[in-house]
Amino acid sequence: MTGKIFVNPFGVPKNSEIQAEELFRELKKSGVDCEIVKNGFLNNGIKHGEIHCDYSADFAVFLDKDKYLSKCLEKSGVRLFNGHDSIRICDDKGKTCIALSGSGVNIPDTVFAPVCYLKDSEIPEDFLKGIAVKLGYPVVVKECYGSGGKGVYLAENLKTLKEISEKLKLTPHIYQKFMGRRRGTDIRIIVIGGKRVAAMKRENLTDFRSNIALGGKGSVADVPESFYLTAEKCARILGLDYCGVDLLYGDEDEPYVAEVNSNAFWGEFSSVTKVNVAKVYADYIIKTVKGI
Repeated sequence: MTGKIFVNPFGVPKNSEIQAEELFRELKKSGVDCEIVKNGFLNNGIKHGEIHCDYSADFAVFLDKDKYLSKCLEKSGVRLFNGHDSIRICDDKGKTCIALSGSGVNIPDTVFAPVCYLKDSEIPEDFLKGIAVKLGYPVVVKECYGSGGKGVYLAENLKTLKEISEKLKLTPHIYQKFMGRRRGTDIRIIVIGGKRVAAMKRENLTDFRSNIALGGKGSVADVPESFYLTAEKCARILGLDYCGVDLLYGDEDEPYVAEVNSNAFWGEFSSVTKVNVAKVYADYIIKTVKGI
């Protein structure tokens, strides 16, 4: 069996590099002829009207977000973990909300920012006031693309909401109701092959964002079954082989979906839970490709 692990060619965060290396080692231990590949622009494209893709493998683990390469690989017959469509939906926080809507999972009330093309355009104040009426203060504002807590803001009043909206008006973004039941705390559940692996609580005492990259600390989580079921349901709806589902506490401590990460980092998660996520993922990939 042959496999490739794709990473971005322009340098990746240390966590992503370690993740690729750990998965590579686990796949090699199981006899997979595997290599880590930096996405190159000359190895794929269109030639004579057909997909031209020089990457030959039974499967590929896609740790990049290059939507062109992922689609080319799938069209050329390579089994991706995760698939192109699933990655694209998770890469856009607005699309994720829409995809999960109507499924029975709890999502914070959300308003989608209208597209703005001109930097000199003025954001209507009645629109901003309407957001406050719908969502209440504080309002969470999220750039649709981003990870590690970057591009996530908290507007405590109309003045701050105006400032953030002005800053982001040319950037796709959404507004969401602030789930303040446990400020700075969330639950990350990793799901592989549709099944829970474990849960980790992330807590940040100095920021409303719980991300480890922003100073959050991980610990073993003891959560109700509803949290696990919600995470598994999200993975199933979005067609994800692997994901990290971040859940917030509602007013009655019920789970609300904050985000679903198709390439969630597992470093802190494995350290806290003592689960070798790389091995669980590698075993799942091999069984899936073999059709077991």
